[in-house]
Amino acid sequence: MTELLYHSDSYLQEFSAKITSVDSENHAVALNRSAFYPGGGGQPHDTGTLTFGIHIYPVDRVKKIGDEIYHYLPEGTVLPDVESEVTGRINWQRRYQLMRTHSAMHVLCGVVFRDYGALVTGGNMDPLEGRMDFEFEHLTADLVKVIENSVNLEIQKNHPVKVAILPREIAFQIPDLIRTKINLLPEGILEIRTIEIVGLDLQADGGTHVRSTGEIGLVKIADYKSKGKINKRIYLKLE
Repeated sequence: MTELLYHSDSYLQEFSAKITSVDSENHAVALNRSAFYPGGGGQPHDTGTLTFGIHIYPVDRVKKIGDEIYHYLPEGTVLPDVESEVTGRINWQRRYQLMRTHSAMHVLCGVVFRDYGALVTGGNMDPLEGRMDFEFEHLTADLVKVIENSVNLEIQKNHPVKVAILPREIAFQIPDLIRTKINLLPEGILEIRTIEIVGLDLQADGGTHVRSTGEIGLVKIADYKSKGKINKRIYLKLE
């Protein structure tokens, strides 16, 4: 099992670990602990490097398989043995942009749910831009501008962003914990990680976030589209 260091510290940029498994066919190694986010919930996986001995190799792909996180290295890499010690480093510029983007999307989600009661039906992001789909029947240019202003107002309030890991039975006592139309949390998950934007939003989430909304910066709603009778897509960009 890989200890998920990013769950408790999204700002950790470098860490030491040991190899627990080697996949020679796919040029990948699993670690006993990792700060690399493996992707999920619309947030892409991290990139960075792994150093073992005198060798520094790029990590361009990360994937969670079962309880382990695999870090994929270039073909031709001489893979280390199990129990070898390595140092991981996150591509921080990319990670931090994704943290800001992910937190911005939670602010958007919080504003839309608070003001209009709309649930999320989908979402995706890249560094400094993202899109969210809502169960929203009527959406106009004027309303989009109102939403954009409300999102930036909440960002400027510099709400703290808090992380908690709760037993499943406790977490599901929180009203509206699941903001997606479909509950994507499997029954086998016994602990639920929550992200709270204090005073605005509280929901289950596994990704990485900033410590306070003031770090997000200015958000623009770049576009919006109808994806069906009651589904609308909103596109965000960060400056």
